[in-house]
This record gives sequence, C-alpha cells and structure tokens, in this order.
Amino acid sequence: MKLQVECYSGYKAEERPVVFRIDGHEYRVEEVLDQWYGPADAWFKVRAHDCNLYILRRRTCVPHSEWDLVSFRPGCRIAAAVRVTFVSNRLGYE
Repeated sequence: MKLQVECYSGYKAEERPVVFRIDGHEYRVEEVLDQWYGPADAWFKVRAHDCNLYILRRRTCVPHSEWDLVSFRPGCRIAAAVRVTFVSNRLGYE
C-alpha cells in the first residue's frame, strides 16, 4: 500500500495533513480530531471526506518525513445505520 500525504505548513513545516492518497485514491481531511507526539513520531487522528476515521503517523526522526497509515475505522455509515435503527425502534417499527 502506497501512502502519500500533503500537509498544511503554517507556523512549522508539515503542521497537519490536509490530503492523503492511498493507492491512488484521494481523501480530503475534513477534521483533525486529535494529535499527539512521541519521541520520533507525530500522530494524527483525522476524519476524511468519506466520513471514515484514520490514524496517520509521520516519522519525525528521518530527514524526509515518512508517513504510515496506522489505523482505519468506518465512520458515518455505521453511525447512520445505528441512528435509523434507533428511530425505527422508538416509532414502534421492527
């Protein structure tokens, strides 16, 4: 799997991801939900335009930052299914 990341560079270089590509498919970052730093890495939990959640890791200990996709979780589709089931049950539909 090939991962490419484009970043916003404001106060510092590669401050946060804005677009990433996985095997040629492009995903726009809608929201950075969380970010944290380790001794050699920067981590970003993001929600992409497809409503799914991704955790991206940037290795800060190498001259040319390398990115990894660490985690993926389905987002909106599952939440929508749960919401429809909840509303149906409240209305008395089985």
